[in-house]
Amino acid sequence: MAVIRPFRGIRYNSEKIGDLSTVVTQPYDRIHDPEQARYYGLNPYNFVRIILGKRTPYDTDTDNVYTRARCYGQTWLAEGILVRDERPSLYALEQVFTTPDGRTYTRRGLAAALQLTPFEEGVILPHERTLSGPKVDRLNLTRATAFAWEPVFILYPDEGNRVKGILQPYLEARPPQVAHERVIETAVENRFWAVDDPAIIGAVVEEMAPKRNLIIADGHHRYETMLNYREEMRQQHPDALANAAFNFTLVTLVSMSDPGLVILPTHRLVHSYGRMQGAEARERAKEYFEVTPVADRAVMEAMVRAAEPLRPRFGFYDGSYAVLTLRDPAIMERVLPDRAPDWRLLDVVVLHELFIERVLGIDKGAVERKENLDYLRDPNPGYAAVDQGQAQFLLVMNPTRMEQVRACTAAGEKMPQKSTDFYPKVISGLVMMPIGADERL
Repeated sequence: MAVIRPFRGIRYNSEKIGDLSTVVTQPYDRIHDPEQARYYGLNPYNFVRIILGKRTPYDTDTDNVYTRARCYGQTWLAEGILVRDERPSLYALEQVFTTPDGRTYTRRGLAAALQLTPFEEGVILPHERTLSGPKVDRLNLTRATAFAWEPVFILYPDEGNRVKGILQPYLEARPPQVAHERVIETAVENRFWAVDDPAIIGAVVEEMAPKRNLIIADGHHRYETMLNYREEMRQQHPDALANAAFNFTLVTLVSMSDPGLVILPTHRLVHSYGRMQGAEARERAKEYFEVTPVADRAVMEAMVRAAEPLRPRFGFYDGSYAVLTLRDPAIMERVLPDRAPDWRLLDVVVLHELFIERVLGIDKGAVERKENLDYLRDPNPGYAAVDQGQAQFLLVMNPTRMEQVRACTAAGEKMPQKSTDFYPKVISGLVMMPIGADERL
């Protein structure tokens, strides 16, 4: 069962931070060096200093990004920059956003403390595999600070949108706290409420209790890190009760039935690659794909969008345009006989297993190290990079569909990295949860 609890969240003090958009951030794993620098410049209290601080050549065991994060957190609390809510609450986040195709959606999430359970229990399920490096990094931050700083984005089954129905009257009767995130995802408006009514909280907790097969949409490394942290804390505090905060983690829950649940494609840009030119790659691809040259970008992208579920296809651009369509699903069965049928026909699996590995000869290790691949939400920089000779090929993808995520998760198959881009990301810095040894829920 999915056990959720309200908690006394830590939040930025709006009386001291007038414009929340200067302190909130994208999730840590979406922040690269240029974004980190921009966040640092926005406000001396920007959340990036805690979740992804700047490293220096002079870092030591006692002065490093993790100890500095602890210092920032403690100092900001002492100064009243961060304040703790007086009453246990759930926290509603409504995101109104426009996708690259110009359509506008609204998605609602609910932040709560979720009881940690191993994946094998079937309450919480992963859909992507993880890497050891990020988990070590996040565990070091959690050990140093005893906080769940960022939520894990989790999808839950709710066919009738019953949780939304419970919350709707409460939210409609109260003005939200509004933060405009302008740093990266510029077309997203975030509306935020603290829900502290015991009756509403009780109804939501009861509605969530019987649910199973919740799927991690974003934050796999954070969830696994919290499982590891919980085990460490249980060893250190064997007499702690079940309501110890370290048995829980901060999550944002979104219904799988939410009409605003959007997955964007992640395109692949092949760079620093000299084994073959585009004409040879297209010719070699004919072993697995129907290769259709087309006149222009618009035609190529329209054909990609029109792909049939059993015959994935992608666009290929090297200065000229082509569409590559899987000849026969049986090819994937021959190549990957031991994998689940739904997993075999994921667009990213077809692309990587057949084209990137077998046609281009880029092996899984090189892919993992990003030696020849960049991943793009927006294909426009990819087209420009090819035109300017900075990259060799752009591979234009369709998004993974939600039914594919469900099917692969149900089959116990983890998707390759960069299979899903749930848009928009859940903002970091709106609410945080203490999980120290003395915290109780």
